[in-house]
Amino acid sequence: MRRLMIAILGVGLMVGVPMTKAYAQSRSQQEDDERRHQEDEADKKKKAKEKEWTLGQAPLPKYNTGGPCPFVRVLYDAARYVELKDRREASDAVGYTGEIEGVRSSCSYQGDEPIKMAIQVGFGLGRGPQAQELTKNYRYWVAVTLRNRTVIAKEYFDVKANFKPDEDAIFIVDKLDGVVIPRATATVNGSNFEVLVGFDVTPDMVQFNRLGKRFRLPGSSAATAAAADPAGAAAAK
Repeated sequence: MRRLMIAILGVGLMVGVPMTKAYAQSRSQQEDDERRHQEDEADKKKKAKEKEWTLGQAPLPKYNTGGPCPFVRVLYDAARYVELKDRREASDAVGYTGEIEGVRSSCSYQGDEPIKMAIQVGFGLGRGPQAQELTKNYRYWVAVTLRNRTVIAKEYFDVKANFKPDEDAIFIVDKLDGVVIPRATATVNGSNFEVLVGFDVTPDMVQFNRLGKRFRLPGSSAATAAAADPAGAAAAK
């Protein structure tokens, strides 16, 4: 009798193995499908973010020009805006922040006519722990120089950031269509000039930018390394 029971039990186990295997395969397939779905969603969000942060969304008008356009660049010392409460260089002391993400330009001129430029400036703007309001006016400037020499004109502009309650970073493109550069003669072309863009920053901000400092957020590998080796972290700054 015992032998019969063992035999029956053995048959039951043999029948159960394929069913368990099929269940495992089904579960594995569901997990794979869910993982692929999550990857697809993440990829869609990434592409949407890249599109949002692409400065070329609003193309500049095309102009006929009699020569090269002035070179346009962001001044490194004024490329970032970082407010620090009590001048403490720590992530929990940060107020409003900003970074000029990119600049695009086009120009037109014929004969001895002035050079007329259209410029787009892309700003990445943020709110840190010390930022109290949801709106912030950032001031920046555009300067026209004789290339590698003196500033011949400089104007200030404001760009307003409107953050949502759950937002700590936004991207804004500011458009300037009225940049005009006079020329003495037709032989003076756009390559003689340079257009610089930068935030209106304090001397402390200039020094912070010049040293290329960056904040390490708590929980990052860099922050962990800094905690383990404060001397090395200080040297890295």
